[in-house]
Amino acid sequence: MTRQFSGPPVWAAFRQLRLMARDRLTMMTEAAAHGDAVRLPVGHKVLYLFNHPEHARHVLTEHSANYHKGIGLVHARRALGDGLLTSEGELWRKQRKVIAPAFAGKHISRQAAVIAQEAEKLIEELRRCAGRGPVDVLAALTQLTLGVLGRTLLDADLRAFASIGRSFTAIQDQAMFELVTLSAVPMWIPLPRQLRFRRARRDLERIVDRLVAQRSAAGPDGDDVLTRLIESAGSEPDPRVGRQRLRDELVTLLLAGHETTASTLGWSLYLIDRHPDVRQRLHDEAVEVLGDRRPTHEDLRRLTYTGMVIQEAMRLYPPVWMLPRKAIAADSIAGYRVPAGADVLICPYTLHRRPDMWPEPQRFEPERFAADRSSERSRFAYLPFGSGPRVCVGSHLGMAEATIVLAMIARELRLSTVPGYPVVAEPMLSLRVRGGLPMSVHTLT
Repeated sequence: MTRQFSGPPVWAAFRQLRLMARDRLTMMTEAAAHGDAVRLPVGHKVLYLFNHPEHARHVLTEHSANYHKGIGLVHARRALGDGLLTSEGELWRKQRKVIAPAFAGKHISRQAAVIAQEAEKLIEELRRCAGRGPVDVLAALTQLTLGVLGRTLLDADLRAFASIGRSFTAIQDQAMFELVTLSAVPMWIPLPRQLRFRRARRDLERIVDRLVAQRSAAGPDGDDVLTRLIESAGSEPDPRVGRQRLRDELVTLLLAGHETTASTLGWSLYLIDRHPDVRQRLHDEAVEVLGDRRPTHEDLRRLTYTGMVIQEAMRLYPPVWMLPRKAIAADSIAGYRVPAGADVLICPYTLHRRPDMWPEPQRFEPERFAADRSSERSRFAYLPFGSGPRVCVGSHLGMAEATIVLAMIARELRLSTVPGYPVVAEPMLSLRVRGGLPMSVHTLT
């Protein structure tokens, strides 16, 4: 028997459109309150939100071939091009095949040393700020993750490009504008946002062209992502197509490779400051496991509580907060009929807050991820990196980076938020802290 969707009335479509523009998390939270399967009118479109772990399994894994990238990421293509985040079909499979080997376990083991070195630079920078007033920790974390990305995947110094953070902010603003307007505003209209986007896109293209030129001049030796992408682009029959795809893939890699980890670390530090008992336990574990030495890859399995803290931070503030899909053919999900061409949403932000899966879901409780408690939950109740064939290719590296960096910070520093400063989640391509995260620095060692 066909089941009926719940959801707000049709006349609420324009309110939903305003929420999509101004408060996307409230929009999704209100929609999820209607039930597990929600028909959501937004302007002239209809979205279908599925908010049960089994629904996520169906869309992302068991029937993933029927669900291509959907609203939001499709519209972001005008901003990001055809990189791994937005591409489909054979092009996506080719891109994934080129990039995936760089994230293999043997590489991550070697990359741990680079992560620790970059974390030492961050901690030294923060030490210099102790007692001097608040510092934007999110900006510092962004520099850290760019440093790690450049050295581990591109064999390049991305810290040399001071404009990269501003340019990616403009890129994300445009991508969200494309979502809200459903790409109805022509790119040639000289709106301030679109002018900023054009400048940012040109800046990022200059950066990736410089990276490619430097690598090409140095020769093809190496097995990093940049070398592999250059070789893949060179195999394209049309050199112009190869150059554009190389640009698109590098811009996407630069964005996805640093933004999600920086955001996760920012949210972790914010939550730790609000829970002194968690902060103390983190510090104690770091001292016990690491002593005063630099972490290694082998320490990751011993930093168990640190990992639990990061996982719980990603439950409350998942870096991939929305997984939009478009149904290629008509389908049935747990008895709910999905028409061909429907925009289907899996929302980790709301899925991670189901009270039946996560008791007291708004509470920050790292112990939820203890081994004995995790085994009781559906694997699809927790999707901070997505799932199925399109699961985030860099999830293991990102988790290793966050664990090492957080342990090193907890061992040596206490970071406290500025009283009265509003820490607000901003759902862009990732779920970041709006406007930065000013924190005061206090040394422990």
